[in-house]
Amino acid sequence: MRFVIQRVESASVTVDNGAVSSILTGFVVLCGYRKDDDPARIPRMVEKCLNLRVFEDNRGKMNLSIMDVKGELLVVSQFTLYADCRHGRRPGFDLAMPPSDAEQMFQKTVEEFRHSGLKTASGIFAAKMKVTLINNGPVTIILDDQELF
Repeated sequence: MRFVIQRVESASVTVDNGAVSSILTGFVVLCGYRKDDDPARIPRMVEKCLNLRVFEDNRGKMNLSIMDVKGELLVVSQFTLYADCRHGRRPGFDLAMPPSDAEQMFQKTVEEFRHSGLKTASGIFAAKMKVTLINNGPVTIILDDQELF
């Protein structure tokens, strides 16, 4: 399981030119799932994300978590996080979890983020989405469950 976390001033998702969801200050979390991922690891990944101290305190130091600043979350499924680019020019996606299983993992991830009490919006699984964001910093963090467990 891999999360790409971007600290944002604002972000939104549109599908077919219609707004699906939007947030203000917080995180866009792109979620990718590997075919052998264990759903039991989702709570730890979410907890790690929610407690990353990447927001600035009153001295300008990255010392506060999204929980501390009461930020918002936009969670988006992105199977391309498991693209294999080692061979040829077209990425392979053999490592990515099949869509039916990945959708269940994604829904569980969104629910786990919602348990935080923060406003949690999401994209639409498997839809062709346009994600617009203003990255603040820029700050982008990659969490991989194979590095946490």
